[in-house]
Amino acid sequence: MSLRRLGVIVPLVGLIVAVTVPVALASLSDAPLPDSGAAFSEQSFPAIETEADLGRLLFFDNRLSGNLATSCSSCHLPEQAWVDGEALSTGYTSVEYFRNTPTLLNATRMPLFYWDGRLDGSDVATVVRDHIAEAHFMHQDGRLLTERMVQIPVYAESFERLFGSEVSYGKILNSLAAFIATLESTDNPYIDFKAGDDSALSAQEQAGLALFEGKAGCSACHGGDLLTDGGLYVTGVPANPDVFSEPARHITFRRFFKQFAVGEFDELRADPGHFAMTHEEADLGRFRTPSLLEAGRTAPYMHNGVLATLEDVVRFYNDSEGDAPNKDELLGPLNLSDDEIGSLVAFLQSLGSDAPAFDAPGPEDLPPYELLPLGSN
Repeated sequence: MSLRRLGVIVPLVGLIVAVTVPVALASLSDAPLPDSGAAFSEQSFPAIETEADLGRLLFFDNRLSGNLATSCSSCHLPEQAWVDGEALSTGYTSVEYFRNTPTLLNATRMPLFYWDGRLDGSDVATVVRDHIAEAHFMHQDGRLLTERMVQIPVYAESFERLFGSEVSYGKILNSLAAFIATLESTDNPYIDFKAGDDSALSAQEQAGLALFEGKAGCSACHGGDLLTDGGLYVTGVPANPDVFSEPARHITFRRFFKQFAVGEFDELRADPGHFAMTHEEADLGRFRTPSLLEAGRTAPYMHNGVLATLEDVVRFYNDSEGDAPNKDELLGPLNLSDDEIGSLVAFLQSLGSDAPAFDAPGPEDLPPYELLPLGSN
């Protein structure tokens, strides 16, 4: 074919495209939409009157994850004091994690988030974003999530009414943060005892409290209203062998510390903790001090769930089993007798409140997708 003939064909093709594309688009615009399930709009869903109400529904909605299979409640179960009861958590589908799931009770009152203390406790929305976006948690793109919310009229209307504007990623995060802020411990025997009810604690539990504040020295790190100073300490907790024997967990472990530029991440045989944030040798194995409120309901314990019971925890500290060159000096042997250990454990068990009734929304309570009319945004 000559170049001259080709030169005629090319503009002709362009003309055909220019004519046919608008026609095709017009025909698409006129095409009937499939049934959007309009009957759903007549269903009754839980009232959404506040940001926290909206966040409550979002917390239990699998559509927050990339593959629609994971919600916040997958790891934070209300009936289990907002933990999952596992030594090491499971994240996004096919992803296993290398740390223990902390409770969300009183979480917004903590000065630091995460076991390694890498995020400021005053910015809950950022913590929520980290969980939604992180590949080993919920693996969700914020733009895709926003479009999903737009396609759910009950949610879209709620964002408009509560915030005065359309759905945005930031509003989704703020709504979840508002709900998490409502998760507070109720009174427990210890709180009642401190308020003047001498009968709230048994004789054994009172003996344990005396040890907690005295001989055992627990209150040096676990003081204040939350029974934590919010600090970061090196306790020498042993590694959880599952992290290094289960490929799925070890993959996540390696990926995480490579991301934080931890040198020789492929040779690590223990979680370096806060060191990953600072790269300071003194921070190797340094972890956040958890609140002891609800301690009796949040087993297993430590950043890697390696200690199964409260008695295991007390004996770990009593025998000063932690082995770390930079272990904090205040964590020496407690020299408690078996009876004293029993009393201290009994006191720690008293720190759990009665699980308040929580009406968790089920799949039938979550509003459905509905196709939007053409031209809507």
